[in-house]
Amino acid sequence: MAPESRAEYFRERRTKFKSFSVAVEREKMEQFEKKLNDSQTTKAEWLNKKIDEELSK
Repeated sequence: MAPESRAEYFRERRTKFKSFSVAVEREKMEQFEKKLNDSQTTKAEWLNKKIDEELSK
């Protein structure tokens, strides 16, 4: 990938996506990650589903 196309890719990505980060107790997050792993769901998929649910209320 040429440097210009890489830079353009990330420029477009920053306009399309917004980051969301929060600190959670380690034990609680490990339990949550196990639950997601059991259901074969990523954190991003889970969060997007929850956001969609909240927005549809």
